[in-house]
Amino acid sequence: MAQTRTDDRLQTDDRSRRLDHAFLMSQPPQEHYPRTIRRTARQEVLLQPSRRNQPRLKTQSIPLLLVAGFGVASLFGAVLLSLPVSSSSGEWTSPIDALFVATSAVCVTGLTPVDTGTYWSGFGQVVILLLFQFGGLGFMTSATLLFLLFGWRVGVRERLLLSQTLDLGRMGGVVRLIRRTVTFALIAEAIGFAILFLRFLLDHPIERAAWYGLFHSVSAFNNAGFDLFGNFQGLAAYDDVLTLTTIAALAFLGSIGYPVIEDLRQRRRASLFLDTRIVLRTTFAVIGVVSLLVLALEWDGALAGRGIADKILQSAFHAVASRTSGFAALPAASMSEEILLITMAAMFIGGASGSTAGGIKVGTFGILLAATWSAVASRSHVEAEGREIRRPDVDRALALTIIALILVFTVAVGLARLEEIALLHLLFEATSAFGTAGLSTGVTPALGDAGMLLITATMFVGRLGPLTLALVLVQRSRLDRIRLPEERVRIG
Repeated sequence: MAQTRTDDRLQTDDRSRRLDHAFLMSQPPQEHYPRTIRRTARQEVLLQPSRRNQPRLKTQSIPLLLVAGFGVASLFGAVLLSLPVSSSSGEWTSPIDALFVATSAVCVTGLTPVDTGTYWSGFGQVVILLLFQFGGLGFMTSATLLFLLFGWRVGVRERLLLSQTLDLGRMGGVVRLIRRTVTFALIAEAIGFAILFLRFLLDHPIERAAWYGLFHSVSAFNNAGFDLFGNFQGLAAYDDVLTLTTIAALAFLGSIGYPVIEDLRQRRRASLFLDTRIVLRTTFAVIGVVSLLVLALEWDGALAGRGIADKILQSAFHAVASRTSGFAALPAASMSEEILLITMAAMFIGGASGSTAGGIKVGTFGILLAATWSAVASRSHVEAEGREIRRPDVDRALALTIIALILVFTVAVGLARLEEIALLHLLFEATSAFGTAGLSTGVTPALGDAGMLLITATMFVGRLGPLTLALVLVQRSRLDRIRLPEERVRIG
């Protein structure tokens, strides 16, 4: 009997060693993973459950969970904002207005039918701040943070949900990555608060300067676009260098996401992830092109009467902020139609995946550019930055972009049927809602109830649609065993 137990133990140890070896041989080299998600082979085997014990998630479970989380937050925020205590007048707020603003905050958009600085009371403004802080960090990140704060255990199922939501591909180091993400966000917001507090202290009492500094720092980092300056004027009264550069820096950091920042912190340029390089190159390219076009086309328009340095500052700020933050030093209504179209393109592209930004994401746009260049060069595969991009990723990027375009144009046509407003302005509003950018030509307060509900749904889909669609496409991807005969189709 003792000999049998000894043989069983030896077989178990041998099976464990073979499992470690099989895991190591199936993984890419360790240097290709950031330190935040590295584990030894044995730790990874323990962390990743066997197929027999692995939590089984339905195909739609993660997208439905995300939709439910953001939906509940929007409804809860709408209830709070509709209360008399939330308005400065002490009156009840229309349920549609409350739902619109709550959804705009949770989806970090910034569109609003009422002026944030004058309509809402201090309590209402605090509710809005908490909503866009929650929405900016994301439902899964916020839920994990609550788990950690209350000392609850983040189990294997929760780690699997997080790893798939953040597109890490593995569960190792997910909780640590969440901690660092939240810590980075709070530090960035604290630095922004300190700078903006000192700036607003020049014009306001200490209490208001502190509240203005906190509100706009959190709003900028989360790319929410809400401001308290009143009369829908945005940053027109605070278009100085210190304010604009601080807001732009916070919005930029929030729009590229912490995974990119962590990769930059740990690696040299030559060893950066392909995703990081595509995000940074595409982001700077979009900002540079938009900035130059605004400077050239609005030199004697919206920028007229300013000095050269101020014109450069204003155009650069518009290029950074228009993509997703919603802050505007130059009113969109005063811009030419050409700049409105260019701004729509920037809002549609948005920021990086896993960030506080919206849109189809710069990574998606970068893949499309690489695919276009490969097609022009008659390559059979897509290359970028010395790497080959997987064909499924190219297909998903194309599918996501086409669906997003169809959605934006459908919403614009729907608004045109409901509202007597110029189609270009309605298209701008629809693009801003989908890209969660928050810029408006003044259309939002003029919308009827049906139009507001349509924009509310568009903001919700714009915030969650690209992520949930990508998750569904990834989960449903499979290797087809049966292939149909190929046939050529004429193009062009």
